[in-house]
Amino acid sequence: MGKAGPGRWSVGLGGVALALTVTSGCNPYGSYAGTGVHDATAREIAGTWTCVAGTQVTLRRDGTAVFRRLDGADFDFDEGWRLSGTGTWHLTDTGDGQEIDLDLTRRTGLDYRADALSGNDDNSPASPTHYGWDLYVDRGTDKGLRLFFFYGDPDTGNRYVLARPRT
Repeated sequence: MGKAGPGRWSVGLGGVALALTVTSGCNPYGSYAGTGVHDATAREIAGTWTCVAGTQVTLRRDGTAVFRRLDGADFDFDEGWRLSGTGTWHLTDTGDGQEIDLDLTRRTGLDYRADALSGNDDNSPASPTHYGWDLYVDRGTDKGLRLFFFYGDPDTGNRYVLARPRT
């Protein structure tokens, strides 16, 4: 076995650096093809949607929204803050499926999840007073609507699902 010279090491390390660059840039959003739902109407979407631990989003027919304890999307979820307030929404169709652009324009409340990594301490980043979510519109096997966004590390594909409250 021969000794590896400096030239071989630099080629080897260059290959490792290239591999890390390619894999760390992996993002399912770039390849996410949407839900394929194109038939939902704003009238059908208007109403109250819930998720875990008291999350509630009310989408009104006039394009306004009321939020209660809605978690952040993507990596913001890891900060643990939960926002309450008012804002706006509108339904769009990207060609890959429908989405709701949801914007918190006035924060009226803030709390933190008990399992938050940073929680409410002096080292946590400031929670936003304005925030936006892209909610994907999907239909379940029962043809009922569901709304969701991705949370945490995008490579995991975790979905935060909002559904109609069961009566």
